[in-house]
Amino acid sequence: MNNLQGRTAVITGASRGIGRAMALKLASHGANVVIAAKSDTAHPKLPGTIHSVADEVEALGVDALAVKVDVRDQASVAEMAKAVEAKFGKLDILINNAGAIRLTGVEHTPIKRYDLMYQVNNRAVMLCSQTLLPLLCRSDNAHILNLSPPLNLDPKWFKDYGPYTTTKYGMSMLTLGMAEEFRDRGIAVNSLWPKTTIATDAVKFEAGGEKLFPVSRTTDIMADAAHAIVSHTDNQLSGELLIDEQILRRMGQTQFDHYAYVPGTTRFFTDLFVEE
Repeated sequence: MNNLQGRTAVITGASRGIGRAMALKLASHGANVVIAAKSDTAHPKLPGTIHSVADEVEALGVDALAVKVDVRDQASVAEMAKAVEAKFGKLDILINNAGAIRLTGVEHTPIKRYDLMYQVNNRAVMLCSQTLLPLLCRSDNAHILNLSPPLNLDPKWFKDYGPYTTTKYGMSMLTLGMAEEFRDRGIAVNSLWPKTTIATDAVKFEAGGEKLFPVSRTTDIMADAAHAIVSHTDNQLSGELLIDEQILRRMGQTQFDHYAYVPGTTRFFTDLFVEE
């Protein structure tokens, strides 16, 4: 089970949701995990902090580092890199999970909100990857994983929420660019996106509401898919925009019923940017 023994992973936005699930999954396979997020104190509507997740990680028998970080701020990310180097000396896995969403068109998206989405979704991928690159270069099997979708230029994905779409597609384009740029460094770079809606706070508050939960999957499928990707040891899997179920099927998994948020559900709501 410990195929990530001795490895260290930084996961942004890891205080809850998909990031937390990934942290626990990688930790269960032996990885030390840096819980990097803004949430260092409890929020009345959003359970989980960097400290609570760090405690969960350590309960699995590995080291955790809780780091309060604003992925929009260069100085904050640089301080995170210093903390990672001081504790672990190198980095093997960077998962750019932090995200911001607002599903409105150009007319009704405040510029301040667009700036937030661009900075958290797109710019932060470049900032975190660039800042942590020296530590990744010390690894003999480094991975960068961005949570961004396949590139689908059908106008339907731009019509109603073009501002969000452009920021997420920018992440995917950075994936393709970094995969080639860092190939000679032995760093694999991929993107991961869910086939179906995942029951998270982002969906609850910004992308359809709790009414979608009965036709959603749990965060576990994204965690399992992330583990499958970063467990690759030959770096041949790089420069791909992957779907969670797709990569798990490629790895030989055939059963997916246990990921249903409501047990027994067989029909799910297909996520954005994915064709049915």
